[in-house]
Amino acid sequence: MLYRTITDLIGNTPLLEIDSAVHGIDNVNLFAKLEYYNPFGSVKDRVVWGILKDDIQTIKQNDQKIVEMSSGNTAKALQGIASAHGIAFKTITNRIKVPEVKDILNIMGTEIQELPGKSDCHDPNDPNDPLVYVHEEIRKHPGKVYFTSQYSNKKNIDAHYRTTGEELLNDVDRIDFFFGGVGTSGSTRGTAMRIQKRDTELKTVGVVASKGGYIPGIRNRDEVLEVGLFDPSFYTEILEVKPEEAVHGEIELIQRSGVMCGPTSGATYEAVKAYFQKHPAKKPVNVVFIVCDRMEWYASYIAKYRPDLLGLDKPVCAAEKLTEYDILDVEELSPQEAKKKLTEGALLIDSRSHVSFKSIHVEGSLNIPEETLFEWLENDVKFCPDKPIIFVCPFGRRSKRAAAMMKRTGYEAYSLRGGILAWQDEGLPIHNHL
Repeated sequence: MLYRTITDLIGNTPLLEIDSAVHGIDNVNLFAKLEYYNPFGSVKDRVVWGILKDDIQTIKQNDQKIVEMSSGNTAKALQGIASAHGIAFKTITNRIKVPEVKDILNIMGTEIQELPGKSDCHDPNDPNDPLVYVHEEIRKHPGKVYFTSQYSNKKNIDAHYRTTGEELLNDVDRIDFFFGGVGTSGSTRGTAMRIQKRDTELKTVGVVASKGGYIPGIRNRDEVLEVGLFDPSFYTEILEVKPEEAVHGEIELIQRSGVMCGPTSGATYEAVKAYFQKHPAKKPVNVVFIVCDRMEWYASYIAKYRPDLLGLDKPVCAAEKLTEYDILDVEELSPQEAKKKLTEGALLIDSRSHVSFKSIHVEGSLNIPEETLFEWLENDVKFCPDKPIIFVCPFGRRSKRAAAMMKRTGYEAYSLRGGILAWQDEGLPIHNHL
C-alpha cells in the first residue's frame, strides 16, 4: 500500500490475541494492541500527531520551535514529525535514564537539554525542574516556541478517544477489561472513555511502577500524582509492578508470543496476570492491553535484570532489589529526633541533587545524590561503620529508599520524616542560598 506522508502511517495498529497457553489465565481472552507498529515505534505517535496536526502549518509558517519535556517516546515522535515538516524540536528533560533512547534521539537530530536533577521526586528548591526551563525558553523567544505540554494537554486524551478506542471497538465485539501503563495517563483515559460509550461495564486498570521503582515509559506510585491529566478516580484499580516483574513479563511475551515489546508492556502484561490471580474470572471475558513500544530501545535496561540473556555475569544492583518491606522497615526520625542523634555523632547525608543542596541544606550535612550513593554501594565503597546515618531528601520519601539500601548492607540508617522542608519548618539551623 502506498502512503504519501509519514503521518498517514499513524494508527490502525494490529490487535493480536495472546494464546491462552502463554498467559495461562482461565476464562480470559487476552488481546494485545501492538502500538509499536506506528512509524516512530510507540503509542505516543498518536498523541503527538493529535496535538500537532491542526497547528503544524502555522508552526512552520511562524518559524517556531517545538519544545517538550520528554525523555523517550514522545520526543521520538515529535522529532520525526518535526523533521518531516522542516521544523526544529528541542526536549528539556532530567529523566533520560536509558542510554539507547538518548542515542536514538541524537541520531534523529534532536536538540537535547539534559538537566542535572536526576531525582524523580519533585523538589521545589531545585531550579532544574524542566518546566522552569520551558518557561524560560518561551520568555527568551516570544512567539517562537510551541510547547506541546503532553502532561496537561487535553488533546492527549482526545487523540486516543478518537483513534485507539475507536479501533478497538471495531476489532472486539465486547471489551470487559482494559489495562494500560500510566505515564501521562492520556492513553488509558482516552481509550477507555471511548470504549465505555459502548461497553458501559468496562473495568479500566492502570499500571504504575512500584514505589521508588523505575520502568521506562510509566510513572511510579509517587510520581503519578504529579501528572496533570491523572485522575485516580477514573480507574477501577491501579496496580503496581516491580521493575524485575516488568522485565519478566516482557521476556515472556517476546520469547513465547513473538511480541517484541518494551518493559512497560511487560509490566502491563504482568498486571493482567496478577489481577486475575486475585480476581478469577467466573465466566469468559475479553481483556485488552496496550503494547506501547519496542524492545530494542531497552537492551541495557533488560541487562540490569536479566544479564544472562546477554551473556553477562553482573548482578542487579542491590538498590534495585529493594522490596516494599525493606522500605517500610526504615525508621523515620522527626527533625528534633534527628537533631539529637546528630549531636551524638550521627552522619546526615542529603541525597538531593548538587544544585538543590547548594540552594538549601542542613549545616554539616554531606551531599551524595541518590544515584551516586547506589553506585558507590554497588562497588562496595565503605562508610564509617560505627556511625548511624540519617538520610534527607525533599519530602522524606526518597530518603527512605536510600536508608533501606544502607540497612540492607549492614548500616544503622534512618530517614528524616518530612525531609528538608520539615527541618526548615521546625526552625532548625539551615544553610540557605535562596
